[in-house]
Amino acid sequence: MAISDRNFDTRLSYGSRVNPLVVLIAIAMIVFVVLAFFRALTYVRLPPGSDVTDIFNRNVLSWFALSGDVEKVLAKPWTVLSYSFVHTGIWQLFANLIWLWCFGYILIDLTGVKKIVPVFLYGTVIGALAFLVALRFLPSAGAGELQYFSGGGAAVLAVCAAATTVSPNYKILPMLGGGFSLWILSIIYLAIDMATLPAHNPALYIAHLAGALTGFLFIFLLRKGMDGSEWMNHLYDWFTNLFTPEKPSQARSQVKSTLFYNAAKSPFSKTAKLTQQRLDEILDKISQQGYDHLSADEKEFLKRASNEDLKGK
Repeated sequence: MAISDRNFDTRLSYGSRVNPLVVLIAIAMIVFVVLAFFRALTYVRLPPGSDVTDIFNRNVLSWFALSGDVEKVLAKPWTVLSYSFVHTGIWQLFANLIWLWCFGYILIDLTGVKKIVPVFLYGTVIGALAFLVALRFLPSAGAGELQYFSGGGAAVLAVCAAATTVSPNYKILPMLGGGFSLWILSIIYLAIDMATLPAHNPALYIAHLAGALTGFLFIFLLRKGMDGSEWMNHLYDWFTNLFTPEKPSQARSQVKSTLFYNAAKSPFSKTAKLTQQRLDEILDKISQQGYDHLSADEKEFLKRASNEDLKGK
């Protein structure tokens, strides 16, 4: 099974198209602003000398960050996902989003837009589980402290490992003496990430490394024919189709009629010179993603097909 999927537009955009990398970054920024607002509100409402951080953690942060107490996690199961979008410091947010943008862009360029969100979410969940297990078997890690796990470090490492596994020799900044390989950048990022984690809590190290392992395993299984993103993408397509006025089959029929049958009154007379399967694949892609998502070769194929249709009049 091929990993690279060139049927998806790899350009990042801020217009009508929705890019999953932009969405992930936007969610993290929105959550940061919301938490900053509540932290400021907590500070204003409390009398001088109060422990603002402790009260904020217990009353606000605990609803979004992952607690080290399994019972609290079971009471708030959404924190297994939400913690990855929680950043309590501006530099933590900035660093994670920069690295996510870098490795996410490369992963999209290599595999298309339908892999990055599943890899990010898998890294988030596995990182959370590894954190909880590590705290269970390493009780000395921050003993007596209220443990919270927040930040997208594990998820970003999953994206990093996935992109590097797909193409370790992908060139970064090729205009500078040919550039340098992606695997070098990944090692640098891993070293920086490990160096900036609190030394007294090894559970965080294990969680981040588990995220990196998740990204590697995702690509490894994908090469074996097991696509872990397929069910997520089907679920997303099913959900979005609930709000789509036209069914995919209807949209495909309409595109086909507009591009071909309305271009000539007579039946398509030169189908023998074209590959019908290829034509159907392109039409399906237009109905699902729009004409602008076609590659140059696909647009040329449609143009040639239309010209032959006109010649057949």
